[in-house]
Amino acid sequence: MAKLFRAAIMGPPGSGKGTISKRIADRFGLQYLSSGHFLRDCMAANTGFPRTLSQAQALNNLCQLDLVISLNIPYETLRERLSDRWIHPASGRVYNMGFNPPQVKGKDDITGEPLIQHDDDKPEALMSRLRHYKDVAKPVIDLYKSQGILHSFSGTETDRIWPYINSLLNTKMHTQPSDAFQTRTP
Repeated sequence: MAKLFRAAIMGPPGSGKGTISKRIADRFGLQYLSSGHFLRDCMAANTGFPRTLSQAQALNNLCQLDLVISLNIPYETLRERLSDRWIHPASGRVYNMGFNPPQVKGKDDITGEPLIQHDDDKPEALMSRLRHYKDVAKPVIDLYKSQGILHSFSGTETDRIWPYINSLLNTKMHTQPSDAFQTRTP
């Protein structure tokens, strides 16, 4: 039986965790699941867990991660991304007015339903969210660094970061066969 390859993707809000998770799944023909699935059977991609040191320690008690990817994106880039982010609430589809706009402004491409902007993505709340992430994430990052599984990637564009992540995963996947890829995105 093949070994599962478990990974976490960390980064502040708007850093591209979801985009990177989707690219990993598409590129390697793998599956990623939501945090709810992970919490039920420790098997999948996770959006939002672990966020704190105690959650990371609890995760370590459930299953051992093989790799943690940390996305380091400048705050100005995050501010621009999030202030332009609009969401279709029913499906979770995300649009960005700067680089991935809907076909009709304010409407979901598939359903035609209205898009919303989360209050947390509005400029007045964003800096507080980013400061909070930095404070909470530091001990988690330090934990994974001490375990020797943390790999950090910095930049302003997901398309420029992706080739480095892809190369890392190609190397790691060839040294550890797997039949599923797990990501966790705090």
